[in-house]
Amino acid sequence: MKKKIFLLLPLFLMLASCANINLSLFPQAKPLKEKLIEGEGRPKILLLDLDGVISFGEKKTYLGAGSPSPVEYLSEALRKAEEDKDIAGVIIRINSPGGGVTASDTIYHEIERFKRKKKVPVYAYIMDVGASGGYYVASAADRIIASPTALTGSIGVIAMKLNIEGLMSKVGVREETYKSGPVKDFWSPFRPSTPQEKAMLQGIIESLYGRFTDAVYKSRRKGLSRQQVLALADGRIFTADQALKEKLIDREAYLDEAINGLKKSLEIKKARVVTYARPGQFKQTIYSEAPGSVRTQNIVNINLISVEGITPEPGVTFMYLWNP
Repeated sequence: MKKKIFLLLPLFLMLASCANINLSLFPQAKPLKEKLIEGEGRPKILLLDLDGVISFGEKKTYLGAGSPSPVEYLSEALRKAEEDKDIAGVIIRINSPGGGVTASDTIYHEIERFKRKKKVPVYAYIMDVGASGGYYVASAADRIIASPTALTGSIGVIAMKLNIEGLMSKVGVREETYKSGPVKDFWSPFRPSTPQEKAMLQGIIESLYGRFTDAVYKSRRKGLSRQQVLALADGRIFTADQALKEKLIDREAYLDEAINGLKKSLEIKKARVVTYARPGQFKQTIYSEAPGSVRTQNIVNINLISVEGITPEPGVTFMYLWNP
């Protein structure tokens, strides 16, 4: 497929220059449109996807084209659902190891805002992995359901760097920094961190960690005390049956069972299961992968451990992320 595109590219460029036509191999994303997946009746169960690393960055396809970020997609989808009177309930299918703190928190906020305005039940369904920021987002839902083989948990915050001072000295490279204050180059990879810097960073992490555990406690307080939440929030991963036993999820079930459970709670026998997709994208069943998604691959960057969807930049990136 790639070979055909590259062979046709010169022809496209020649035609564009001769006829003054503006052609693009990767057109801009169009507004979301409703797609029927299955079922009948007037009420609608909306199935949305949170797939891959949670970030504000565009998701890249294998050909390099970009699609809107998970934050942009969920925000647009929920606002569209607000205007549809037939939406009876929403299921957010999560398959994510987490991601950026702010991106995860923004989606959490969007779900809470939607619930206040629309007043319909929102379920989180963990399909494969719903860890760290993925679980943080799930905590905004009314119920958390996981597939029998799902992994969840990893409640916590992480920030990492590589200290390459020793490597640079071996190759004869020395770094010089001129700064206005003693901690202006805070968390530099070119020298060890000072005790003061470590304390500063840990303070930030503890603050963000507190926000995470507050969200979990708010979601699970009917079954867990704050102390019980803190005991479980040590970064560990749980299987679905372990998470159910520890009361971090409400049910262990397959996706079709979760949909039927939502129908039962709404006291409706028939409902259409719908989703939102861009024109040209296709989802045949409830198990179809999120359109345009790319499987997550970890990439080591000199200043931080980065992942697809999070732009590598110098400095510290705080993440609600399971990064084994």
